[in-house]
Amino acid sequence: MPPEKPHRIHCHLDRLLNEHNISLTDLAELVGVTAINLSVLKNDRAKAIRFSTLTAICDALDCQPGELFSVER
Repeated sequence: MPPEKPHRIHCHLDRLLNEHNISLTDLAELVGVTAINLSVLKNDRAKAIRFSTLTAICDALDCQPGELFSVER
């Protein structure tokens, strides 16, 4: 099996948390996931995200998925 290529998806969760003045711990509680899982996402180490989690994050931060992620060229 060939080695997995690194992804180019960048998560803007840190910026959105700052804009909404909410902590990672508070967001984790609102979304229903652990702060560790959100930290993995925030630090661009996640390999996947459930649509239900993405929906909950977008609801909590009043944003769209395109505001949370971008693809680096």
